[in-house]
Amino acid sequence: MHEKIVILDFGSQYTQLIARRVRELNTYCEIYPFNHFPKPDASVKGVILSGSPFSVYDTQAPTPDLSDIRGKLPLLGVCYGAQYLAHISGGRVSRAQTREYGRAMLSIPDTSHPLLKEVPGTTQVWMSHGDTIESLPPGFRAIATTGDIPVGGFAVENEPTWGLQFHPEVYHSTHGRQILKNFLTLCGCAMDWTTASFVEETIADLRTTIGKDKVVLGLSGGVDSSVTAILLHRAIGAQLTSIFVNHGLLRKNEFSSVLESYKQIGLNVIGVDASDKFFHDLKGVTDPEQKRKIIGRDFIEVFDEEARKIQDVRWLGQGTIYPDIIESVSVNGPSATIKSHHNVGGLPEKMNLKLVEPLRLLFKDEVRRVGAELGLPASLLGRHPFPGPGLAVRILGEITPERVSVLQEADDIFTRSLQESGLYDKVWQAFVVLLPIQTVGVMGDERTYEHAVALRSVNSTDAMTADWSHLPYEFLARVSNEIINQVKGINRVVYDISSKPPATIEWE
Repeated sequence: MHEKIVILDFGSQYTQLIARRVRELNTYCEIYPFNHFPKPDASVKGVILSGSPFSVYDTQAPTPDLSDIRGKLPLLGVCYGAQYLAHISGGRVSRAQTREYGRAMLSIPDTSHPLLKEVPGTTQVWMSHGDTIESLPPGFRAIATTGDIPVGGFAVENEPTWGLQFHPEVYHSTHGRQILKNFLTLCGCAMDWTTASFVEETIADLRTTIGKDKVVLGLSGGVDSSVTAILLHRAIGAQLTSIFVNHGLLRKNEFSSVLESYKQIGLNVIGVDASDKFFHDLKGVTDPEQKRKIIGRDFIEVFDEEARKIQDVRWLGQGTIYPDIIESVSVNGPSATIKSHHNVGGLPEKMNLKLVEPLRLLFKDEVRRVGAELGLPASLLGRHPFPGPGLAVRILGEITPERVSVLQEADDIFTRSLQESGLYDKVWQAFVVLLPIQTVGVMGDERTYEHAVALRSVNSTDAMTADWSHLPYEFLARVSNEIINQVKGINRVVYDISSKPPATIEWE
């Protein structure tokens, strides 16, 4: 059992970022809702309390029982976590006169303190709080301040407990990484959780868990399912059969090219072209959620039919990743909802199979690093994320073979242009959306009344937040001209400059 840090989630927008920073320091960690975390076992080396949108005085404020942690394990409170520790110990937390949000300068009177080792006496940090700690409880000692607040950080005497009013996990906290590293050192962490060690441990675990059983896996052409397939293939070889279903909503030539890539890797993969079935069942449907449900249902039917041809299958492999798991459990309690396009919902029960999800504890960028460690071809490893329902959520309105073909051509031009311009690997995700409107245009001496499309390109780390990509104007002009000139049925191209939040990455 690998050593780990437990992060208790109080609902902060930065909770996942804490986890990412800890993992960047080669230390495994897991996030739990503050009210649904297990009793710590020998593998837990320390605990971090996250921030929260609540005040400690709110009736709905998170109030965890820390009796199994406090004084027994190193404990670090961040923002609300620090305020909560001070509050329950007899300190005074009050509403700040003005909400402190953004950069602040932290002053550290004693830079030899173990939590602040190798941090300058004055350093920039990121604040995001409406409450402030006015006075500390007995036994608590301030170890940092800012110009606006008396307690920027504290330590508890004779107890491995610390609190930070700022967010060390945020990029703008200049020495936040060092502070988190100091905490991990205080926890006694070896900081040896690497991509190579994950691959080695996971393959060994898969061999032990699966034994001689057979596994069936649904491939999508994306990074998650591809890395899942390679891990399983390394572990159990010919016991794995992968199924790649073409629902007719893939990118241009994707079914044949990806299928060939899988076969070159050595995977035992079955390609199934079921596009006619999907198009038939989607005819006339315009509601986005109904589209998803139809595609999910049809996929299950097609996958189930093919999988049942394989004798004695006991396991269903899935490319579930950590954000899928986290998003299925809120800080207000467990939720049964997991995004329908992430997982093959219903299949394990329908086929009486056990689930194997080797990537369920990894973030997206970690999945890519694992893929690189496994030698996954760059053509698969570097692919932009693609939704399970495919182009169905990028065609607003009815899905028809003709509309899919128009979008595939426009999307291919955008993707190819990004690759040729050296921009493809510099953005997280880029695609074209076919809009359900027609606009007036002029081509030659004729007026046209054809479709408009939107180009979408975003930069992100794990899709939890995203900013629109600032692509060069000249590049966008070339793409727009090529799409309008070469794709019949399109006479207008617009560029989406919305960020997430408040928008989402996909349009539906």
